Amino acid sequence: RASTPLPFGARGARAERKGSERESIEADCRIERNKPTHTTTAKMMKSAMMKRNMATTMKANQGAAPKVSFVRKVAQTAGVAASTLAITFAAQAADVKLGSDSGALVFDPATVTINKGDSVTWKNNAGFPHNIMFDEDEIPSGVNADAISHEDYLNAPGETATTKFDVSGTYSYYCEPHQGAGMQGKVIVK
Repeated sequence: RASTPLPFGARGARAERKGSERESIEADCRIERNKPTHTTTAKMMKSAMMKRNMATTMKANQGAAPKVSFVRKVAQTAGVAASTLAITFAAQAADVKLGSDSGALVFDPATVTINKGDSVTWKNNAGFPHNIMFDEDEIPSGVNADAISHEDYLNAPGETATTKFDVSGTYSYYCEPHQGAGMQGKVIVK
């Protein structure tokens, strides 16, 4: 379809709408120019157009329900975050310091309560070397004391040892080099 050229100065309805929109934006920019600013005219025009487009979009979507895919993505993200936190807490149920902050030869706290399948991590804090020894007469039957004990000394500050507890019951333990000083603890597994 061939288009016929319009006479010089003639405008169609579409061109008039664009022209009036441009004049309105330029008017907004003139108002902005009177304010003290370092923004160029082109930036002001772009900003004004973006404001108009945003206002038009907001007006068109007023009262509309959020898109299902967006809601689904938010729910998935929240689910992943919650499950990551649950895994983190399940994997690390209790922390016990080897030696108190004041330097006392104790397990701090002396007793921890955890759920079956959780772990306890002992961390060298003060007065080392330390180790974690479970007494076979003071743990649930069927549990191997040697398998859950940490006989090797922890010599460095911040050094750790971790044990996972899969059988419910009460587990008593002690630090071999400081047993005479009363350094003993207890893990209660529900």
